[in-house]
Amino acid sequence: MLFTFLSLSLLAQDKYKCMIQMTNYTGESAYMVVSLIDPEGNYQKTLHIFGDNGKYYDSLKKWFGFYSSKKEKVDAITGASITQGDRKTIVLNLERSLLNKGYKIRFESAVEDQYYYTTDAEVPFSSEGLKSKTEGTGYIRYVRIIEVK
Repeated sequence: MLFTFLSLSLLAQDKYKCMIQMTNYTGESAYMVVSLIDPEGNYQKTLHIFGDNGKYYDSLKKWFGFYSSKKEKVDAITGASITQGDRKTIVLNLERSLLNKGYKIRFESAVEDQYYYTTDAEVPFSSEGLKSKTEGTGYIRYVRIIEVK
């Protein structure tokens, strides 16, 4: 029975390829968190973290409050920080049942001794949102997310 439950849980998750293109800002590498946001604007799940040194997570202020209270395990979804002008591609695991229900994928970023962006980019998790490129407002030039079939 446990095997059946785990199998169904894995089947409910679909994969989405996410490409992030950074601007050519000056300064250190960016710490960035990618989160699933519900229709009311609340954090639901951490999807990916760029930056593997936990002592700097508090620089991602809004997300850090959620992370601290929820005590999420994030080891499997962390990686190196992301640098100026860099392009990174990651895979996000999301439940397809959330598509077109008002959810968003938020990109929150911070660079040491520079500005912090609560919403550097935010992509609607919708059919339309997945068709277009979303411009960033800070260190991110743009984000593009597509379903992996």
